[in-house]
Amino acid sequence: MITRKRLAAGVCGLLAAIAVGLLPTPAVAGEPAAKSSPKVELTLDVSGSMRARDIDGQSRMAAAKQAFNEVLDAVPDDVQLGIRTLGANYRGEDRKVGCKDTRQLYPVGPLDRTEAKTAVATLAPTGWTPIGPALLGAADDLKGGDATRRIVLITDGEDTCAPLDPCQVARDIAAKGIHLTVDTLGLLPDAKTRNQLSCIAEATGGTYTSVQHTKELRDRVHQLVDRAARPVATPKPTEGAQQCAGAPELKAGLYSDREKFAEHRWYRVAVRPGQELRASVSIAADRAVNNDYGVLLRASTVHGREIVRGAEAGDGRTDVISSGLRYPKAPLASSDDAEPATETVCLQVSNSFSAPASVKTDPGLPVELTVDLVDGPDDASDAAFFGLGHGWWYLIALVLTGLAAGLLWGWISRWRVTVWRTN
Repeated sequence: MITRKRLAAGVCGLLAAIAVGLLPTPAVAGEPAAKSSPKVELTLDVSGSMRARDIDGQSRMAAAKQAFNEVLDAVPDDVQLGIRTLGANYRGEDRKVGCKDTRQLYPVGPLDRTEAKTAVATLAPTGWTPIGPALLGAADDLKGGDATRRIVLITDGEDTCAPLDPCQVARDIAAKGIHLTVDTLGLLPDAKTRNQLSCIAEATGGTYTSVQHTKELRDRVHQLVDRAARPVATPKPTEGAQQCAGAPELKAGLYSDREKFAEHRWYRVAVRPGQELRASVSIAADRAVNNDYGVLLRASTVHGREIVRGAEAGDGRTDVISSGLRYPKAPLASSDDAEPATETVCLQVSNSFSAPASVKTDPGLPVELTVDLVDGPDDASDAAFFGLGHGWWYLIALVLTGLAAGLLWGWISRWRVTVWRTN
């Protein structure tokens, strides 16, 4: 009897263990939480000009629908996708009403391909081109979460709802520090449309593409949606100070900020003995600027003594200008049990950008700052300790080798001449 009870208890215990093993395992404290899914909103122009039949023998609207259907079939499962329209509903001539004509056709979230395709099939070219309001609406649709967020704007014309400048709207979105990228695609664009869409993309770190055929549209939209699914390093927003004393202290990482034209901003980094500080900064010209400009990244002590600097100048040939520096802090002469004192290094970021009077200077220019702290060189014999590349040592060795070879050749030449004269 006792044996049977023990056998039954053992069987019950075994079944209970199996059941517990099959249950979902709770997250262990300290494990990283699951990252939120990337978000993309396709923002499509459905204004009256989309009726034009000049893309592969069909209307621009038909080409967009065909491209959308093929893209929807290939959207990665981990991407939350939504669709917003502009100019799709109001047919009247009241500009004030037409410039509010933007709505979310399909909400951002897990994709139901059949439902999304059905929604796209109902679209017909209708009204105005309120790009600015559509960007504001799309940014609101994508808010929340810390994953990649992307707006893909597809239009065949420039905004018709000034004075709300869509390029300024894009700058304002970027200035919020939410790291939302706007990619723009122009369907058979004219020069004004191309300039406006390029400005929108540049303001948010996105791309602009001119589209002439349905296949180009499909491939580019698919590429941008797929790009959103790839993990990227998201800069952490920070705000530099006007002087080092009140500057934020930065750890190793990637940071974003905004800097006004010809402004100086300060940050602080704690460097321990035996570490090397490596820092770089990039400033983007997201609007029209004068051709001559520069960027300065300077490291100094808290008392103002300059340690090292990096500077770069530009002449209008590139939209981004970068500079960097390295500062190795010598290790302690003797190791003690006490915690080694760290040195506070002040990083100053300055720019010499200027712009024509017609260009708005607010918000400031986008700044991306990278800070890294690595183990410093073991001793002063390491060329990196002096900020020099190892190529210097090869150059010195080459010079010495050349000198020795020259002396040897001179001696041989003199010996040959002596022998010739003797004979």
